[in-house]
Amino acid sequence: MSGCSLSSLSSKILTEGTVLSPCRWFVSARSKFTKARISKELFAERSKEHEKYGGDPDQPHKLHIVTRVKSVMRRPYWEKEMVNHLGLQKAQVPVIHKNTPAVNNQLKFVKHLVRIQPLKVPYGLPTEQDMANTYINSKGELIIRRLIQPVEPKAIES
Repeated sequence: MSGCSLSSLSSKILTEGTVLSPCRWFVSARSKFTKARISKELFAERSKEHEKYGGDPDQPHKLHIVTRVKSVMRRPYWEKEMVNHLGLQKAQVPVIHKNTPAVNNQLKFVKHLVRIQPLKVPYGLPTEQDMANTYINSKGELIIRRLIQPVEPKAIES
């Protein structure tokens, strides 16, 4: 410690009557990313918006359509890790997740980077054969293009 000797410090305390810090070069060990810079309003519950988005609080939807709409550049490392964990590496590519408390808790940390919509199934759930012929439209509806099965000819009775 150059310039921080005990004898010079004690003589300064006796003559000036003030205590000087012997090590002015000390920097706090806290990182600049220890506290999120996201405002608390983003985490507030917005139960009044159910009508706006077509949701019903008594019958919640089972699946989310999550789409990343903002970049993760210059964001903290935990937000980048959460985006990768949720499978949102590419922007504007929808990913389907279950509406469970565990997934919702993860989405809460990146909700300013993503758009979350309910997945609606107006034509019912697809079967295994129909899975290749399904797509999600811009309204968040799962559309099924059902394959037409050929009609079997009736056996000729003689």
